[in-house]
Amino acid sequence: MSLFNFEGANIHYSDQGKGEAVLFIHGFCEDSSVWEDLIPGLSDKRIITIDLPGFGQSETIPKLTIEKYGQVIYALLAELDLQKIVLIGHSMGGYVALSFAEKFPNLLLGLGLFNSHPFPDSEETKSNRKKAIEFIEKFGAELYVKQLIPALFTPKFKRSNNFLIEKITFNACNYDPKGITTALSAMANRKEQKSTLVKFDKPVLHLMGKEETVIPHEINLEQSHLAKVASIHILKNVGHMAMYEAKEKSIEILNDFFEFCTFYESTKITT
Repeated sequence: MSLFNFEGANIHYSDQGKGEAVLFIHGFCEDSSVWEDLIPGLSDKRIITIDLPGFGQSETIPKLTIEKYGQVIYALLAELDLQKIVLIGHSMGGYVALSFAEKFPNLLLGLGLFNSHPFPDSEETKSNRKKAIEFIEKFGAELYVKQLIPALFTPKFKRSNNFLIEKITFNACNYDPKGITTALSAMANRKEQKSTLVKFDKPVLHLMGKEETVIPHEINLEQSHLAKVASIHILKNVGHMAMYEAKEKSIEILNDFFEFCTFYESTKITT
């Protein structure tokens, strides 16, 4: 991986391939490795992934907000001198992608919400995040992470993929606890981005799991009609981690979406 500096912290990213640029943002208690199995199947694209501050190999930045995470993405684009990208965000990464889309819509060819949504936390979820922060500050992050990660997958997938889930959990146990609590606070205090989707004039991808337990089904349905141009996919037998639970289908959907973004941009130019 390569690195750049953002406000004194070293931020790690990868940049591989040629063609139109696609930037992937991982979710909470994840790192850029969650996209590894998808990348070989994504044809003719320049694929960029990032470890957000406090996760993977990137250093923690205190008191981050979702908007500030979005500024990290903008700084990476400036580092790479990129003018147009497709931005894909998983879960918390989708919140970051929406924040970026609000501020810099002209830099995007398309926006993908991968098991994510534009709505703020409910009061119950905010309370749960606050309790999680208090727990981590008192006992450390390991016990919290060991409960969190397996719950993201369907029971059927967990039964046959114990090694994978243990690997993801092990990685998450090694993140800086301050990076985890910072992210929890940022998610709890994020603003609604419904209007961002309504105003966005490029293609939007909604990829959802039918067996999702993290995002209520009604939220997935509510967000699906907001964007002017949307590609909507609800995957059977998939929970919150579609990149693992439906790898081949996710690759197919992403490739189709990238092609659609290119076509949509070309029609706007010619008309």
